Amino acid sequence: MPALRADADEIRTLFSRAMSDMYRVEVPQYGTLMELVDDTNRETLRQHEELRASLERSDELERLNVERHGAIRLGRADELFDMRRVFAVMGMHPVGYYDLSVAGVPVHATAFRPIDDAALRRNPFRVFTSLLRLDLIEDETLRAQAERILGERRIFTPRALEFVSIFETEGHLTAAQAEEFVREALDTFRWHSEATVSLEVYKRLHDAHRLIADVVSFRGPHINHLTPRTLDIDAVQAGMPRRGIAPKAVIEGPPRRDCPILLRQTSFKALEEPILFRQTNATNVAGTHTARFGEIEQRGVALTPKGRELYDRLLASVRQAGATARDYDTELAERFKAFPDDWSELHARGLAFFRYSATPAGIEACKRHAPPSSLDDLVSAGFLRYDPIVYEDFLPVSAAGIFQSNLGTDQQQNYAARSNRAAFEAALGAKVHDEMKLYAQTERDSLEQALVQLGSPHLARRAMA
Repeated sequence: MPALRADADEIRTLFSRAMSDMYRVEVPQYGTLMELVDDTNRETLRQHEELRASLERSDELERLNVERHGAIRLGRADELFDMRRVFAVMGMHPVGYYDLSVAGVPVHATAFRPIDDAALRRNPFRVFTSLLRLDLIEDETLRAQAERILGERRIFTPRALEFVSIFETEGHLTAAQAEEFVREALDTFRWHSEATVSLEVYKRLHDAHRLIADVVSFRGPHINHLTPRTLDIDAVQAGMPRRGIAPKAVIEGPPRRDCPILLRQTSFKALEEPILFRQTNATNVAGTHTARFGEIEQRGVALTPKGRELYDRLLASVRQAGATARDYDTELAERFKAFPDDWSELHARGLAFFRYSATPAGIEACKRHAPPSSLDDLVSAGFLRYDPIVYEDFLPVSAAGIFQSNLGTDQQQNYAARSNRAAFEAALGAKVHDEMKLYAQTERDSLEQALVQLGSPHLARRAMA
């Protein structure tokens, strides 16, 4: 009898569960955070029946309890190349290019995630993966030393890469191989309380940038946070202190809205953890390192290029106003009054992406007589329904805000727009997917399927043209 195969969705679920279990042990506050998010989500669904119905129609309710994103920071191009191969076994692909250097963080990044609807419904696990920009270290001696230190480490076990090669050759892993692969891959993301550098070298790296010290000083890219999805991030933010968790000062992203857009994020402050540093005389000296934290996200609708341009412009105006943390939420809410907060207006103005579905009443009516001849008429007649497509990606300004909050607010280096997508993709060994094209394709596919269900393939062809 042939061995049972494990599909990519199953492997991704095995891995995300193992990662969550590991992080809960390593960072007990993460477990407390998960309990708070679960309680908040249950209460939100109890109070908002329409939200529950929308999540059910979009197959998002089932995925809510398994939804996570994590973040790691890599040091070398070949580490990014092999990380892409490892995540491919789990059905996760690079989507988007994020340049955080303009916000004072010396990395650029992508998000590894599923890219088709079926896989996202099974488990939308994502890992925001940054690559250190050594070229942004101005001290040439320190840069060379960092390169030498990073060159000596191997972040993947040989066995993990062996399973990657099997997957690339055979196109799958067996169920038994998948379980062993997850155990081996998980080792890459573990926390290590012993540094690979001396305390003196660590301090020099730390003085250049705390993130540089975090990437260079350890033998692997420990997961630095895991993020559950909440349906009410304001309630979680308010609830954290009551459970002994200190949240960051402001929620990153857009303000609270009736129609959530893009992504809102907050976190609890990074933990100061004991570390042993290797000295040149083969002894160890005690010190501390601050890197790992807990994060929460609330996801809204994906915006079209037109909607994203409006969002970016409004957010930039808030930041340019220089509001303090105390006044930031007020200023943000005031500026974002210019962004429509009504699903019908967001749809009519083409500011957001939506998933279309034929209504049961519409399907029955179209069996008896010809349907309306335009999309607007189909919607107004109740033949077509549209629901928001959830935003699956990240926001560079928000990511930088989270990074800076947990790296220390005193560090605000400006690396002056040194984006280098070509170098990132060369290291990756692939082009990153364009998230806007993915959302647009999802919208088109749903509309075409709905129109065919209504017996309007001619309208579907016209809509797709």
